[in-house]
Amino acid sequence: MAESRTEISNLGEFGLIKRLNEGLKNNLPESIKGIGDDSAVIDLGTEFGLLSTDILLEGVHFDLSFFPLKHLGYKAIAINVSDVAAMNGVPRQVTVGIALSNRFSVEAVEELYEGMKAACKDFNVDLVGGDTSSSLSGLFISVSVFGRVAKDRITYRNTAKANDLLCVSGDLGGAYIGLQLLVREKQVFLADPNMQPQLDGKEYVIQRQLRPEARMDVVYELAGAGCIPTSMIDVSDGLASDLLHLCSQSGVGALVFEDKLPIDEQTYMGAVELNIGPITAALNGGEDYELLFTIPQSDYDKIKNNPKISVIGYMTDKKDEVLLHTKGDNRVPITAQGWN
Repeated sequence: MAESRTEISNLGEFGLIKRLNEGLKNNLPESIKGIGDDSAVIDLGTEFGLLSTDILLEGVHFDLSFFPLKHLGYKAIAINVSDVAAMNGVPRQVTVGIALSNRFSVEAVEELYEGMKAACKDFNVDLVGGDTSSSLSGLFISVSVFGRVAKDRITYRNTAKANDLLCVSGDLGGAYIGLQLLVREKQVFLADPNMQPQLDGKEYVIQRQLRPEARMDVVYELAGAGCIPTSMIDVSDGLASDLLHLCSQSGVGALVFEDKLPIDEQTYMGAVELNIGPITAALNGGEDYELLFTIPQSDYDKIKNNPKISVIGYMTDKKDEVLLHTKGDNRVPITAQGWN
């Protein structure tokens, strides 16, 4: 009898992770938190260590026809630092593994690493090692980051409470709109190489896609304000998807107000130009790498005047209800349509 075969697409990314995690358990006393959060947590004695890894694969996560190598190097570091930020921690060291095909020159690899060095300088981390290999096709980048956090400041995904305020840093949807504009201009160029890119006035959303920032500034400002989030996750797969993770792991529901979602003017205008709903881009776009977090209502005064933080809703005790309160005073379920 032939062995049964389950397609990965039947499970999806998170179903696959859950399947692979079955039967795994931490055997070492210093392994505090394993699979299921933005970073693994390791007991270092006086504080916790944080460890996370991300992969970027050509043709899946980036297109080198419009993605400068220097920006790609910067992004590879920034998205890993974002995982440490989402635990309310501070990054310290990174290692980088790359696999290259023979179409890449030494100068091209140096350009990639210039971006990595710039990100390491911006986020105050050391690049301390890694690995290089050949690739039969394309470019593969794997970055691991190690960080630290005081034990009384660590923030997980599964600790949100009913009536907590739901907050997000920065603005949403820009990275997705930037990507759609770049893809559009690539198609125009392929159809007519004499056409010039039409990207004037769209610099911000292009930057959001090509050179995102990890929001360590918000982590430091929350600490300075004496505010410790009750839960946190970074917005990598889209606000809707990541909010659903926060709710399911914490056993709570949420109510998000459409008119409170922070959307930059360039994002809004780009979405309209592309015939994409701006709210759809904000909820489901992904790759914004903003911080989505909850705080007690008693901490509202600590963040209310911070222009980098928006209160977009609150958590409820109805764990199966994650709702969007629309401008038309309707409440509709939020579903995950982001990256998978």
